[in-house]
Amino acid sequence: MTLQTGGALPSSSLELLLHSSPETKIVMAVIGVFSLAAWFIIGVKWVQFRRVRADANRFFGVLERATTLREGYNAMMSLPTSPYTRLFREAMHFVGELRPGALKTDAGTHALTPTQLEALKMVLGKEISAERDHLSRYLAALATVGSVGPLLGLLGTVLGVMDAFIGIAAKGSGNIGAVAPGVAEALITTVAGLFAAIPAVIGYNLFVARVRGITSELDGFGNELIGSMAREGLV
Repeated sequence: MTLQTGGALPSSSLELLLHSSPETKIVMAVIGVFSLAAWFIIGVKWVQFRRVRADANRFFGVLERATTLREGYNAMMSLPTSPYTRLFREAMHFVGELRPGALKTDAGTHALTPTQLEALKMVLGKEISAERDHLSRYLAALATVGSVGPLLGLLGTVLGVMDAFIGIAAKGSGNIGAVAPGVAEALITTVAGLFAAIPAVIGYNLFVARVRGITSELDGFGNELIGSMAREGLV
């Protein structure tokens, strides 16, 4: 290690890091990259979920003002794409392909057969699964940082402690002045690993809960959509 027992002892964590061993600096650099990546993902996902919530409010507002699904379908064309509009359009397109003209007339003669209705449910389920996968993108990286961060910190601590004891054995000095700098240097990586892992774990749990909430909302909307189609004679 690079700390010298005979020189001036570091007075701050920054000085301790600047005078630390190459192994500690490498571990700190890796933890720093992981931390920056985690914060970037947290920022991106935060913006994404805010946009999804705003799009959902706009979507349901437009749908509530529509008197029929056909009218709502036409109104959806002016809305930005979102999980809700994609699910709605997928269902309406599927019905329109099976019963050409069903979306253009108000006649109740375009009902689907039981087999086609089951196929519609499968299409909706597949679309919901795809939206869940899309919303969950990059969350695995947050989980990785949350689990690996403390382990990297522990690795740096072990290397630092080993280096400290090697230096003590080489110099034959075991007083507190010789031990403290090496132990303090070793513990820096543990602290850094926790600083990287804690926000990542919090962000991961928060976003996973939001994905589950949106998926549940989409599932409920899909069932409600089938019910609305049944009332209007589409299924």
